[in-house]
Amino acid sequence: MPEIEHRIELDAVSTHPDYSGREFSDEEIAAGGHREFVGGAWGTHGQRQLDFLKSQGMLPEHRLLDIGCGSFRAGRHFIDFLDAGNYYGIDANHSLMQTGYDLELSDEQRTKTPITHLRANDRFDGDFGVEYEFAIANSVFSHVSLNHIRLALYRLDKVMAPGGSFYATFFERKATFPIDAISELTKNGKGYFTEKNNFWYFRSDLRWAATFGHWKVTYIGDWGHPAGQRMMQFTKMTATEIAAHEAKTIATKAPASVKADLRKHAGRGKRWAKRKLNR
Repeated sequence: MPEIEHRIELDAVSTHPDYSGREFSDEEIAAGGHREFVGGAWGTHGQRQLDFLKSQGMLPEHRLLDIGCGSFRAGRHFIDFLDAGNYYGIDANHSLMQTGYDLELSDEQRTKTPITHLRANDRFDGDFGVEYEFAIANSVFSHVSLNHIRLALYRLDKVMAPGGSFYATFFERKATFPIDAISELTKNGKGYFTEKNNFWYFRSDLRWAATFGHWKVTYIGDWGHPAGQRMMQFTKMTATEIAAHEAKTIATKAPASVKADLRKHAGRGKRWAKRKLNR
């Protein structure tokens, strides 16, 4: 099988050895470890993602970037639905992607998706020289820091078509949840810290991260994720919307700067008057 590109931006120790540096042995692959590693639910959750994007208006002629495509649990469904050449996938783990490409995609699916449309990269490099009408990151933001989310939105902003939508799932915390609290135990007996893998976020966290791109943010919420992750929609602004947004930003900042200038000049006036009176 041809080799998927592994684009490394800095030759250094991986910051996520539990994921990007994970290598799958032949024994693990034979036992389906590459399926379980992406969260299991192999027979249902991939189709669920396709059904969701179709409900949001995705058509076969649209281009889709699958962020965190893994071993193509959802990618195989996306490829079948989309026109040839319209599926693109990135993931931090090269071993996982290559295993999925070799074993989980059919010859027909590989023909529909050039291997040049796939890339292993742990810094959200989805620049394949095209713009996307749709993008999805399922169970990605639940495993990365807020800095990574900011980076993802910053980089995706550069390759998203105006008006295109990026859908990302995340574990949500209510605004009243204490920052230092530990989450309730899960069915396997584990508890989670907010600041560790798995990561939990407030809606406001994702809205803040979106300010590093030209995004309109819409909370969708429950969409049937098997682990209860919520959905957030990020829609790329059009050129007109970007211009209006920047004009509004300037307008809101102007009064503060004007007041500062007035205070500065008023201070100078008081000092001038004082000197005159003391002569």
